Amino acid sequence: MVSTNTIPDINDVRKAASRVGRILSPTPVMEFEQLNELKNARVLLKCETLHPVGAFKIRGAWNFMSQLSADELRRGVIAYSSGNHAQAVAWVARKLNTSATIIMPSDAPNIKKNNTRRYNANVVLYDRQSENREQIADHLAKDLGAIIVPPYDHPKIIAGQGTVGLEIVEQCTTTDTIPDVLVTPCSGGGLVSGCSIPMKDAFPDIRIFSAEPAAFDDTRKSLEEGKRLSNQGNAKSICDALLAKMPGELTFKINQRNLEGGITVSDAKVREAMRTIFSVTGLVVEPAGAIGLAATLQTDFGPPAKTICVVLSGRNVDPLSFAEILAAKQPA
Repeated sequence: MVSTNTIPDINDVRKAASRVGRILSPTPVMEFEQLNELKNARVLLKCETLHPVGAFKIRGAWNFMSQLSADELRRGVIAYSSGNHAQAVAWVARKLNTSATIIMPSDAPNIKKNNTRRYNANVVLYDRQSENREQIADHLAKDLGAIIVPPYDHPKIIAGQGTVGLEIVEQCTTTDTIPDVLVTPCSGGGLVSGCSIPMKDAFPDIRIFSAEPAAFDDTRKSLEEGKRLSNQGNAKSICDALLAKMPGELTFKINQRNLEGGITVSDAKVREAMRTIFSVTGLVVEPAGAIGLAATLQTDFGPPAKTICVVLSGRNVDPLSFAEILAAKQPA
């Protein structure tokens, strides 16, 4: 069990960056006039969609798994994920020449299940409404002697995801840009908590917001109440990568300290953002990856923000679903 007192700091993120830099090039920060005009502010897109597995998760997976011992690698790894962490762990496992067993919900997008299998992982499907993925992982880990790679609530995972924020800092510094706001997608909180560490270190006055689906706003509610709260019921969202029931213990501690608050977004607004991103930039972004821009476009940041950084966290959407979203008729 990870100690909830082990909070990564800026030095941990910098060390993670030196590891991640061995296998990945920095993703670009891109700016488009049309988005700036829509928001009446500078909107800087951090394009995590351009990684080999199409999502930021590769950073945390590499930072965690590249530090495993030779004996641990011989035993193999296990992960549970709706898809992006799954693909990342499978990709890193192949890179490190170890075996990977990935527990995925049966309703995960086919592109994510197929890509995970393509990296030679053993995929075990479960019903997210009636089965507990953590329990399945624990049982398999005992049977196989494998190491569990957690999706977000671990200092090495958080530090790895924090390299997204560190790159933003370096890219903004190069252009003498001081961002007022950062918006990132949020599920268990690994990405936004990790990014908040270098962003707050470099820009103490920056306001950082999590973006969540309307029915899965556990981080927003938890921040407002000052304690970890869970989502109730069996709600659904097209943002399949953002369906965590409760913030992580460690991620919530960091987010309590560093976040301004949380923004919730309807599925309709997410679809609209996906269409906007594709129309303006030509980038394919999955629902969870587009929620940060959806949150940005609907929110009146007070005081007004002149420069807003938005993380586009992933691109892994089934082609048919994406085509249907693009083709949907717009209100007159």
